[in-house]
Amino acid sequence: MKIKTNKIDAANAEIEAVIPKEKIDANLEKIAKELTKTASVQGFRKGKVPVSVVKKQYGDRLVQDAEAEALREVLSMGLDELKIANESLIGEPNISKFVKSDDKIDVIVKIALRPEIDLGNYADMVDEFNKPSASEEEVNERLEKLADSQGKFIDLKRKRAAKEGDSVILDFEGSIDGELFEGGAAKEFALVLGSNQFIPGFEDQVAGMKIGEEKVVKVTFPENYGGDKLAGKDAEFKVNVHNIQEKVKVEIDDALAEKILAGQDNPTLENLKNQIKKQLENEAVAKLYNDDLKPALLESFVDKLMFALPEFVVEQEIDVALNKKAGEMSEDEINELRENADKLKTLRETFRENSEKSVRATFIIDALATAENVRVEENEVMQTIYYEAMQMGQDPKEAYDKYKNAGYLPAIQMSMVEDKVLTKILNSKMKEA
Repeated sequence: MKIKTNKIDAANAEIEAVIPKEKIDANLEKIAKELTKTASVQGFRKGKVPVSVVKKQYGDRLVQDAEAEALREVLSMGLDELKIANESLIGEPNISKFVKSDDKIDVIVKIALRPEIDLGNYADMVDEFNKPSASEEEVNERLEKLADSQGKFIDLKRKRAAKEGDSVILDFEGSIDGELFEGGAAKEFALVLGSNQFIPGFEDQVAGMKIGEEKVVKVTFPENYGGDKLAGKDAEFKVNVHNIQEKVKVEIDDALAEKILAGQDNPTLENLKNQIKKQLENEAVAKLYNDDLKPALLESFVDKLMFALPEFVVEQEIDVALNKKAGEMSEDEINELRENADKLKTLRETFRENSEKSVRATFIIDALATAENVRVEENEVMQTIYYEAMQMGQDPKEAYDKYKNAGYLPAIQMSMVEDKVLTKILNSKMKEA
């Protein structure tokens, strides 16, 4: 069996081979003899089936198995010649040519290798930066909100019109062109004015109403409103106010701190302010990382760290981009691409640059994770999905099973690895203000 190998670059290689008919016949004979030991053929005892009968009974399957065995030998010989270990391969080998003739089979097998990435002094590519700090004004503003959240609503001591901050207990009934619509009515609903709980304009018109007053509130649903039947429509709401309550202001003192920090050591106002300051700074760091530093850092690594990419991985990424684009196209546009190979090829090439960047980023993150000893275990992925599902009021197990069955868990895990490793690198460059 003749083979010829070609190491295209550090991430791609080809094995070209000519498999003679004699090799296929020899493989077929060997496989058929093995099958005689286990084959069940009517009229023969198990293990006593003649080879000729096995060949007749399992003809096509034997040919396929013999060819597959020959291809495995081609791959093994090629890898030996290329001095490539099996664990260096990525994905399944791709048979790009398989041409059968009377006396031979011509094959070309393309293989992809894990890229060789020299990270160099990657830490030097990251500039130092100051940790965001929270001002006293920001701390006091958050403290005011905390105090407000602890306040309770009580009935008005002196009757007056409703104003922002009040809780208005009301009935409402909505209609469009005189027709009631689903979800547009409620009884004794507690609406806090200024909460923006309702569509724009509703709360503004309730402000100024008094207990026992009835009024027709006219509003327009936003164009981007969830329900198509309501989006952009003018509506009228009959509103009847039953009661108005005002919130009792809570003093900002040690008593408030004791309530919020219940069960903690040293539940003082000073300690509460320190915790708020730390929380605000952590929030600022998270926002800075997610909005600016992480995307910029990864882009910098992608631009500076050059290495060969496995072509089939890039092509897979292009396929993903192409399928996404196809979802935005009309049936006529899709049919045109099917009938015009050159146009399809041109369209695929428009996705190549971004696809290569995406693939490069994935391998860089993998290499950085190894260098930084960062891992994300399967139970961490499960915990993350469970937590987010509970936050959204979903069944955690159903959410996890849905992602698992759809094959999304590896992508979620990789995303978590990326977040973890970039955070670790940035943390090492952050200076306390």
